[in-house]
Amino acid sequence: MSFRIASSPHQHMQKKTSSLMRWVAAAALPGIAVQAWFFGYGVLVQLVLAIVTALAAEAAVLWLRHKAIKGRLNDYSALVTAVLLAVAIPSYAPWWLVVTGTLFAIVVVKQLYGGLGHNLFNPAMAAYVMLLVSFPQPMTSWLPATPLQATALTPADAVCTIFTNYSCAGYSTSQLRQDADGLSMATPLDTLRTDLSKGLTTTESQKKPVFAYGAGEGWFWVNLAYLVGGLLLLQQKVIQWRIPVAMLGSLFGCSLIAWLISPDTHATPLFQLFSGATMLGAFFIATDPVSASTTEKGRLLFGALLGFLVFVIRSFGGYPDGVAFAVMLANMTVPLIDYYTRPRTYGHQAKGGH
Repeated sequence: MSFRIASSPHQHMQKKTSSLMRWVAAAALPGIAVQAWFFGYGVLVQLVLAIVTALAAEAAVLWLRHKAIKGRLNDYSALVTAVLLAVAIPSYAPWWLVVTGTLFAIVVVKQLYGGLGHNLFNPAMAAYVMLLVSFPQPMTSWLPATPLQATALTPADAVCTIFTNYSCAGYSTSQLRQDADGLSMATPLDTLRTDLSKGLTTTESQKKPVFAYGAGEGWFWVNLAYLVGGLLLLQQKVIQWRIPVAMLGSLFGCSLIAWLISPDTHATPLFQLFSGATMLGAFFIATDPVSASTTEKGRLLFGALLGFLVFVIRSFGGYPDGVAFAVMLANMTVPLIDYYTRPRTYGHQAKGGH
């Protein structure tokens, strides 16, 4: 089955959906490897749980709808949804969290709307937002990066913790979240938000070990790895440059202006670009061919809106990393963006033209 991605009738991408999805999954491997290195082998367990759940859920819904199962499973769209959701969830979150989120992404967000090509929202991000709103505590319980961990964790510990909430040695998830100094850790974005609310300046907050490399211990390298994967997608023409460039440019511009005006209360542009899910969002999520804008001008507007929303949510919203919420909000605007940016049919004049 092939799926044409672009605004009709002038541009078409001739690669099959299965080929595009395989490239997306392959390009995510560097980021997954670095994420496993810094934040634990639990991400690999979450990936297995998400992929198995996604394929089973997709097959079950297709069977109930009397649709061909093998052909639609072979487009690998369910696999990519599972991968994107699994890497967005804390590595040692309980097993039921990723299973519930994957079921919601496939059954409700994707198949309830009619399957691939009909969903309004990005399934992985819609599921992430649902989980974050419903279960905020486990969804924000990231462990410290490996260099800051008080207890080294093995692959067996990952399995034990995810399925029992205790490591094989008996440490609870709350104990595992403590760093070598016995302090409970949070992500750099969450730490900065909390410190600013306590009256600390950005400079004072970023003296903590969690802010290593300017964007956060581990988080800088994870984002760099997803950037490498994103550049591979661009090189293979799996995605176009407009959305990621517009999103990153908009986020950089907004954060630069805010930092120049008030460096004590706003993070640097480097921190904004290489912390949280910035690069994953720019190259792997925002470029979703179904829920993103399909026109050339529209993609630029869509990406710029995303960057602006991420900055606003991170700076003034209630959640530290605004990528998922920004994607959902931007998805709502796609019909309007496409309506006003779609190319005119050749030979036709715009309204009011002579």
